[in-house]
Amino acid sequence: MVIRIPFGGGIGAAEHHSESMEAIYAHVPGLKVVTPSTPFDAKGLLLAAIEDPDPVIFLEPIRLYRSLKEEVPDGWYTVPLGEARIESEGTDVTLITWGAMTKEARQAVSLLGSEGVAVELIDLRSLVPLDEDAIVASVQKTGRAVVVHEAPRTGGFGAEITALIQERCLYALSAPVQRVTGWDTVFPLKRSEHHYLPSVERIIAATRRTLEA
Repeated sequence: MVIRIPFGGGIGAAEHHSESMEAIYAHVPGLKVVTPSTPFDAKGLLLAAIEDPDPVIFLEPIRLYRSLKEEVPDGWYTVPLGEARIESEGTDVTLITWGAMTKEARQAVSLLGSEGVAVELIDLRSLVPLDEDAIVASVQKTGRAVVVHEAPRTGGFGAEITALIQERCLYALSAPVQRVTGWDTVFPLKRSEHHYLPSVERIIAATRRTLEA
């Protein structure tokens, strides 16, 4: 069984399921939780979810519905569940995100790159199962990590990733893990959305903090 759920904000319609509930679904034993960030992954992950014998929560970032275009094969293909995508390779810091936040993360990586900062960007694609090995390998290489998501900070899935990094990469870390998240409040109405959603500026500021630590 696959359950498709629109989620996330940024379209000026807070009443349209703008909350980010991935951590709640990830907490339920037996459920797999998937969220694409590109058209190619959206089709490939959905087909993989349909083939999967377990129930899959397929979270579709509503902000990406009409904001991205990409060539997608006509035929049947799958993107493996539980396999993160390394969007850009770097040696200075690891940036971890998923869903709609990959858009801001890409912009941050580009701007930081112009300053000579080599950021490794990981799009998780799947939260359950989680590609722990990809996260660990990257953080052991860079020694620094920033986790970005638009869900509230407290109890957000970023805390799980941070705990994983502390458990498996502690001696490789050169600085504390930074989190850039939404605020611990209900998702606001249209005029305040830009205050709530993590911005490129906030991602860059967090990255600079971990680089300076």
